Amino acid sequence: MKIVVGISGASGAGLGLKFLHALPHEIKKHLIVSEHASIVLDKEENITLHQNDEIWASVASGSYGADAMIITPCSMNTLAKIACGIADNLITRAAAVMIKERRTLVLAPREIPFSPIALENMYKLSMMGVIIAPPVLAYYGDQEDLESMENFMIGKWLDLLGIQNNLYKRWDDSHA
Repeated sequence: MKIVVGISGASGAGLGLKFLHALPHEIKKHLIVSEHASIVLDKEENITLHQNDEIWASVASGSYGADAMIITPCSMNTLAKIACGIADNLITRAAAVMIKERRTLVLAPREIPFSPIALENMYKLSMMGVIIAPPVLAYYGDQEDLESMENFMIGKWLDLLGIQNNLYKRWDDSHA
């Protein structure tokens, strides 16, 4: 499996990195970091780091065959560009490829409250099959600290991508 992880916007970029590190080792990972979320990363095995201006990178082509993409956090600027079909950087181009190839695209918008424009863009993308999954907590999971809250959100995103995980307590008969 090949997964593209985009990190746009500076706020919440650490959560995007935690998601990347939660992906199983056998998954081929491509990381795209926007200019505003520039993060110094050491190369890790099975991670390809792309600069956002590398519009020629492999993940900008449908023939590369990425299975899925998640943008976490997803800035409102990036969300708007994707909704309007603007593919002026590698994150938005890779997202456009996911949409045209009908592959899984998950966006984790990070700003609240959502403006009417942002909600309209999310609705438009949702109608195209894009999964809108902001980092929202559940209160049934017994999260006791920031790490367990982040694990819950990351686990939910992994679920959306069809990746098995045990990062959070799941609903079961004991909650009935």
